[in-house]
Amino acid sequence: MVFDIVIIGSGPGGYVAAVRAAQLGFKTAVIERAQLGGICLNWGCIPTKALLKSADALNTARYAESYGIKTAGNIDPDIQQIVARSRAVSAQMSKGIEYLFKKHNVTLIPGRGKIAAPGVVAVGEDRIESSRIIIATGARSNSLPMAPIDGKKIIGYRQALMPEKIPATMAIIGSGAIGSEMAYFYTSMGTKVTLIEYMEQIVPTEDEEVAAQLSRSFRKLGMKVMPGANVVSAEKHSDRVMLNVQTRKGAEAVEAEVVLSAAGVIPNTNDLGLEETGVKMDRGYIFVDDCYMTSVPGIYAIGDVLRTPALAHVASAEALSCVEQIAGLNVSRVNYASIPGCIYTAPEIASVGLRERDARAKGLDIKIGKFPFTASGKAAAAGERDGFIKLIFLADSGELLGAHMIGAHATEMIGGLVALLNKKVTARDLMHSVFPHPTMSEGIMEAAAMALGQAVNI
Repeated sequence: MVFDIVIIGSGPGGYVAAVRAAQLGFKTAVIERAQLGGICLNWGCIPTKALLKSADALNTARYAESYGIKTAGNIDPDIQQIVARSRAVSAQMSKGIEYLFKKHNVTLIPGRGKIAAPGVVAVGEDRIESSRIIIATGARSNSLPMAPIDGKKIIGYRQALMPEKIPATMAIIGSGAIGSEMAYFYTSMGTKVTLIEYMEQIVPTEDEEVAAQLSRSFRKLGMKVMPGANVVSAEKHSDRVMLNVQTRKGAEAVEAEVVLSAAGVIPNTNDLGLEETGVKMDRGYIFVDDCYMTSVPGIYAIGDVLRTPALAHVASAEALSCVEQIAGLNVSRVNYASIPGCIYTAPEIASVGLRERDARAKGLDIKIGKFPFTASGKAAAAGERDGFIKLIFLADSGELLGAHMIGAHATEMIGGLVALLNKKVTARDLMHSVFPHPTMSEGIMEAAAMALGQAVNI
C-alpha cells in the first residue's frame, strides 16, 4: 500500500493531522494499535472530565439545601455507574473520529506501526509506503523508580480512571493536572487523599497565588496537601502502601490503601524503529525543526513525543502547522508563548502567558490587576466565590503579558484572553470593553481597571 502521508497514532495530534491532510488532497493513512483518539480521548482529557462532572454533580447534590432544595436520604456515589458513564463518553467520541475518517477518506490501519526504513512503515507483515511519515504516538505514565507502578497498589492514570471500588485512603504523587484532578475526584467520592508534590508549590507550573488558593480550597475539602515533599521509598503490604516522605520538617510516613503515581509522562518512542532509522532523540524525545521534520528527511513528529507542552491542543496545533507546511502553505507557526493551560479541579484553573515571577525574573516593569470572585455578583448568586482573576500588564504600554484565573468556569473564560494576548491588547482596552453583567467574565474588566488604579467594584 502506498500513501502520500502516513501517521502513526490517532490522538489529538494524529487524527487532526490526518483529517487536514485529507482535506488538502493527500492520500492519507493512520496506523493505530488501540482505540481511535489515543490517550487524550480514551484515557486522559475526555474520561477525566466525565468523572469530574460526576464529582461536581455529587457535590451539588450534597449541598443542595444551601440553595433551598430539600433532599431526602443519603447521597452516595455509585462508582460503577460513574465509570460506565465515563467510558461511554469516550466511546462516543472515538466513534466521532471514526466518522471523520470515513467522511474524509482516511484509511485506518489497525496495528503497531514501526519504521522499517525511510519511507516504509511495517505493520505486522504488511509494508506501508509513504514519502512522509508523521510520528504522533503520544506519551504514557512515568513510573517512578522508588514507587514503580504495578497496577494494583501503585497505579497510573489508567487504573485511576476505572476503579472497581472507592479506596478509603489514597496518596497521590505529583500535583500537576492529572494529580490535582484525581485528588479532587477521589476526595469528592469520599476518599481521604494525601497530595504529595516535590516542588515548593502544588500545580508548580501555575502562578504562586493561584497555587496557594488551590491549596486552601483542597484543604477546605479535607485533603492533606504536602508541597516540598520527596517520596524516598514505598513499602507495599497486602492492605496498604507505606510511603517514606522527606518533608521540609523531616521524614514523615504516609500510609494509603492505594498510591497514584502522577509525576509526569514519558514519550512513546520506543520500538518505533527511530534509532535504527537515525532519528535524533534525547531521552525518548524527538528533535524537530520548525516544520516538525526530524533529522531524517520525510519523517515528522508532533505532540507529546516532542519537548513542547504535553497538551492535547498543542498536539492539534502542531498537527495543522506540520501538514499545512508539507502542503506548501504559508502558515503561522505555533506560538508557544501563548499556550493556555487548564486544570479542571473545583475551583478550576486556567492561565496563559507570563506568570508574575517570570515577568519579574525578566526584569520587566509590570502592573498587576486582581479581581476576587468574592466581589462578583454572579459568583455570589451561584455560591462559587472561591478564586480570582489576575492579569499582568507592561507598566509603560499596558500590554497584556499574562492571565491567571482560579474559580468556577475559568477554563471557559481563558480562550478569549488567549486571542487578546496574541493581539497585544492593553489594560485600557479591557477596562473600556463592556462585559455582560452579571457574569464571572466581567472580572476581567475589573482586574484591568484595578491595574490602572480605576477599579470601581473592589
